[in-house]
Amino acid sequence: MPTININADELTYEELKSFYQSYQDYDVVIDSSIFEQINESTACVEAIVENDQTVYGINTGFGLLASKKIPANELKALQRSLVLSHACGVGDLLDHATVALIMVLKVQSLTRGFSGIRLSVVQTLIEMINTGVYPAIPAKGSVGASGDLAPLAHLACTLIGEGKAVYRGELMSSEAALSHAGIDKVELGPKEGLALLNGTNVSTALAMEGLFCAENCLINGMITGSMTVEAALGSYVPFDERIHAIRGHKGQQDVAASYRELLAHSEINDSHANCDRVQDPYSLRCQPQVMGACLDHIRYAANTIITEANAVSDNPLVFAESGDILSGGNFHAEPIAMAADTLAVAMSEIGAIAERRISLLLDKHLSNLPPFLIENSGVNSGFMIAQVTAAALASENKSLAHPASVDSLPTSANQEDHVSMATFAARRLGDIADNILGILAIEAMCAAQGIDFRSPLKSSEPLQAVMKTLRSKVPFYEEDRYMADDIEKTKQLLAKGELIKSAKISPIL
Repeated sequence: MPTININADELTYEELKSFYQSYQDYDVVIDSSIFEQINESTACVEAIVENDQTVYGINTGFGLLASKKIPANELKALQRSLVLSHACGVGDLLDHATVALIMVLKVQSLTRGFSGIRLSVVQTLIEMINTGVYPAIPAKGSVGASGDLAPLAHLACTLIGEGKAVYRGELMSSEAALSHAGIDKVELGPKEGLALLNGTNVSTALAMEGLFCAENCLINGMITGSMTVEAALGSYVPFDERIHAIRGHKGQQDVAASYRELLAHSEINDSHANCDRVQDPYSLRCQPQVMGACLDHIRYAANTIITEANAVSDNPLVFAESGDILSGGNFHAEPIAMAADTLAVAMSEIGAIAERRISLLLDKHLSNLPPFLIENSGVNSGFMIAQVTAAALASENKSLAHPASVDSLPTSANQEDHVSMATFAARRLGDIADNILGILAIEAMCAAQGIDFRSPLKSSEPLQAVMKTLRSKVPFYEEDRYMADDIEKTKQLLAKGELIKSAKISPIL
């Protein structure tokens, strides 16, 4: 069984992606080498309580009530009340893969030894992951500062046997879920409720999901874009290495190399080597420039998201070596909000240029293919309305790509007067990705139709393999038929990375 090993090292993109894709097959293991740093942090908190010092988050109220001292005999009740009062999320529940990823990111943060939470509490959280107890976390209710309070409160509720959780596919009370899994519920000590609720773990997990989607959309978009080049008898010249080298953008150079890999040794290309077409429309010719810019920005976002995945983002922070408890703002998710906004723009552009390529293929004057990619047009409408669907999806993404990070509503009686909106910024990436997969599914079907019209000429080896995979699910359109099912089948191939596997394209992120 694969494991996620929680130790002093940072979790990598590859580890987290693999866990997200196969979370039910993983065990999370905490290395004993980091027990000491966790215990020292807890001891620091205990010393403050014993010495009756007044320190925010340990023996005070929260937010605007930070100046109110709480007696020692009420500290456990304080943490419990904190968790219960903050569990006010609304909306659909986050899916299990998302919740599992959130829990791993929370464990990674807490085990750094700056949160003042007992090792036993962290181990209980790990037990929940390993036995498949997934807190029922509503998707909405966080503004991305002071951390993802509401959704993380729902996670913490399951730890203490409150609220609801899912166990073996069944939604039940958290107390029942823990009991079925053989896990004892936790009684939170000083600081522990706040350590669990503060932090950017939800928005970071959602942004990471968006990152996985962005990578998938980018590579699939290069595959469908290459298919359209073939179907439309586009020129290979715009992918020449020399063009991109003198501009200097790494993403552009890397993407152009991928197109060369996808298009190499094609009979279709050889057939029009001496044609009189001077330049292709931008949606064909400028693919390396557009998709390369998207890649550069996806890489920027990836760096930010992976950094945050390994960060300590709760508050206050316990520095056991000096005995200092410092209040700061690491819970403010602005880095994630801006990274998610960057992903939203980059992803939307992948869909926007793909929609233009679909339109090109349907125009007989640009593609030199039958109108709307079907014989006997007029009786048959072919892909006419599929392009309308793609346009609708691309247009919707324009609204979804509006930056969320520029918005802010003050909370907690103006104590928390500027927030990041990172949780929505990240959550809407799933909707954008779903729209893009719809657009790319339609392009794949259109381009495959066009390539088949070029028969008996063959495309490149990678694209022939892609065609074989696609045609195993979606046959050639001899005449009009019910199209929605075919779009969905193609969309699933894209979502599962089946066309990427067939093309055997080199990793690019």
